[in-house]
Amino acid sequence: MTDPGQEGGVLLAAIVDMAPGHPVEGRRYEDAVLALLPRHGGSVESRLRSTDGASEVHRIRFRSRAGYDAFLVDPERLALRERLGDAAPTTRVIEVLEPPA
Repeated sequence: MTDPGQEGGVLLAAIVDMAPGHPVEGRRYEDAVLALLPRHGGSVESRLRSTDGASEVHRIRFRSRAGYDAFLVDPERLALRERLGDAAPTTRVIEVLEPPA
């Protein structure tokens, strides 16, 4: 287990809300963006969808903060978001810790 507070790992919870009327486009965008994680040392530990399909919750881990920072400015990720325009989902990202056992 990597402690996100230490150099060497970042654990995130992302709450993704699809743009109204664009859930399919939003899911396609998320599929494409999440596929970019490995190039930055990231992985999706879980991906859940709300019962109405309007939101998702992702648990994402990066091996390093530098990897997370690189993901945020990945040109392919930024281009995907720009192309989607108003149909792009909104995301709230929270850095989290796993409680002690």
